[in-house]
Amino acid sequence: MPKKKSSKMDTGMDMQKLREKDPEFYEFLKEHDKGLLDFEPINQEIDEELDEGDIDDEVVEGDDDNDEDDDDDDVPKEKKKKKKDAEKKLEPQGKKVITVEMVNTWIELIREGTKISPVYSIMQAYRTACHYGDEGEDDSTEKYRIMSGAVFNKILQFVLSEIDGILRKLLDMPATGGKKETIVNLMSTKKWKTYNHLIKSYLGNSLHVLNQMTDPEMISFTLRRLKYSAVFLAGFPTLLRKYMKVSLHFWGTGGGALPIVSFLFIRDLCIRLGSDCLDECFKGMYKAYVTNCQFVNATKLQHLQFLRNCVVELYVVDLPTAYQHAFVFIRQLAMILREALSTKTKEAFRKVYEWKYINCLELWTGAVCAYSSEPDFRPLAYPLTQIIFGVTRLVPTARYFPLRLRCVKMLNRIAASLGTFIPVSLPLLDMLEMKELNKKPTGGVGKAVDLRTTLKVSKPALKTRAFQEACVFAVMEELAEHLSQWSYSVAFFELAFIPTVRLRSFCKSTNVERFRKETKQLVREIEANSEFMNSKRATISFMPNDPAAESYLEVEKEKKVSPLSQYVVALRQRAQERYDSISESSVVVGAHSSVFGKKKSVNDEDDDSDGDAEEGPDVFSSSSWLPGSDSKTKEPKGDKKSKKKKKQHEEVAIDEDIVGELVLSSDDDEEVAPNDSSSDERDEKTKSATPKQAGKKRKFSSNSSKKGRSKFKKSKK
Repeated sequence: MPKKKSSKMDTGMDMQKLREKDPEFYEFLKEHDKGLLDFEPINQEIDEELDEGDIDDEVVEGDDDNDEDDDDDDVPKEKKKKKKDAEKKLEPQGKKVITVEMVNTWIELIREGTKISPVYSIMQAYRTACHYGDEGEDDSTEKYRIMSGAVFNKILQFVLSEIDGILRKLLDMPATGGKKETIVNLMSTKKWKTYNHLIKSYLGNSLHVLNQMTDPEMISFTLRRLKYSAVFLAGFPTLLRKYMKVSLHFWGTGGGALPIVSFLFIRDLCIRLGSDCLDECFKGMYKAYVTNCQFVNATKLQHLQFLRNCVVELYVVDLPTAYQHAFVFIRQLAMILREALSTKTKEAFRKVYEWKYINCLELWTGAVCAYSSEPDFRPLAYPLTQIIFGVTRLVPTARYFPLRLRCVKMLNRIAASLGTFIPVSLPLLDMLEMKELNKKPTGGVGKAVDLRTTLKVSKPALKTRAFQEACVFAVMEELAEHLSQWSYSVAFFELAFIPTVRLRSFCKSTNVERFRKETKQLVREIEANSEFMNSKRATISFMPNDPAAESYLEVEKEKKVSPLSQYVVALRQRAQERYDSISESSVVVGAHSSVFGKKKSVNDEDDDSDGDAEEGPDVFSSSSWLPGSDSKTKEPKGDKKSKKKKKQHEEVAIDEDIVGELVLSSDDDEEVAPNDSSSDERDEKTKSATPKQAGKKRKFSSNSSKKGRSKFKKSKK
């Protein structure tokens, strides 16, 4: 520390010399603290500023210290040294405990906008709050300490809610929105070089605290607020990659509203930054979707539909780029199918006849249907249709009826969205001619079969009444859906002729009265629709290539007045009632969360308001790692029984979440292989632990059955 000067006159002379000798250092002192230039006795001034808590602090950067955008590399070493010496003069000798009064004072000064030093102070406190409780954290360099949860909550609430507007004001940016070009142009200005370390500190420390949080509400609030500052990540590529990785993880594994908030954050990144993150986001979301769709049960159906909708919704940001990714992924599915058709091994068949492969087909079917009118996506319909047809014919046995019906549903969706004829009646009518559906069931009533969560059934299930009814009714529904799409075509009579003949043949050959009744009803509706169309086309005078043919019966089609259209509505309602009756558990994501509302324009600069209600003022006050709480506090003994029951309930839920491997075999085998049991039977043999939210490795447990056997032996003794 330099010696005290005897008078202000001597001090002024020294300052004048400093200004002549090193004008840059003088300007630095003038910009960051004019009090040094007024210069009263140094120790007295520092003591006063320590009492006021208004010191121009050095803001500690975030976790990413090696970012490419460190502007201090161009400063000479001598000037760096002088700068550090000047900053050391302002450093307190001991750590200061942050109080609510200090935070309120900083907030008032920041809102007044007269000084920059309170911004530095609150950012230093924010850094301390984000790193609170870190294991192995060396806090010897920390300036502040946080002792209460109220202070912690107030700091995080204020910084996350208002620092974006403060930073934008310092950089003379618009209050909301912005694109990558805005930041690129700003990076060459003096203001960016002056304040970019504040932005980097805010983003880096926020990323750190996101990785430490475990409460979905806290994470959702933090991500929702960070979305407003997503455009700043254009200046920090390393932080951008880390934010994409974290948000993709929360989107795929989060609960409650967290997947929706994470998706909105990812979508905003793609809109604001464009090519900087599009490729990685497209690949990351597809990878996360594939990871989540390997196992399917009743509780995951709507969650998977939500994930599919998110992927499809993101593609609208840049359809040409999305087409390139979709083409590559669909080509991968085609190569897997080609290998199965050429090698014809069980291992190759298993790669096709598994949930991961079928759910990927569902995803691309949804994408093609959503953008069927776009020239960028329409060409993908043909190869996708060929792959789905190949999957239906790969193993044409009765045990894979559920899988074939799923494929037919996909083909019907593609045909309806593109307005293109796809001959889906052939695989459906082939199913009706198999012997398993033409004779009376000999295996009893059997357990109800949910075709939405089943790909393959066991041999005993083939002979049950429940399986036969589910398959026949599903065939009739899908065939009616296919024919209803062309129920207003002038060629409907010719198109429905062969299906009608084969349906009558099935009606004569089947020994089950219920099937005979259902088939006769469908035949009557087809004949009624044929009469309806024949009476209409008797009045037309245009040729098939006439433009008038495209608008033929448009009014009737919108009103759905044809007999088949009305019949299909009744069939859909019956199918929904049947599926509702066999659903045993609720879904993970609510019904409304899997459906998006009206699409917003991707060029909308005002797309910053989520319309979501903000959390209360104590959103950060319920975590075990906050100040004043003990994360190792033991639970009361009275809660052990409830905890044990909860653990058993979780294990039951885990059992429902497992689908065993699919092993292909001939339907004519006399014995049933152990691996060929139904998914419900395999679920009883396989157990696994749920993955931890922080991305830790998955641990599998297979000791439950052993424990059960040991308990049984003890009770027997």
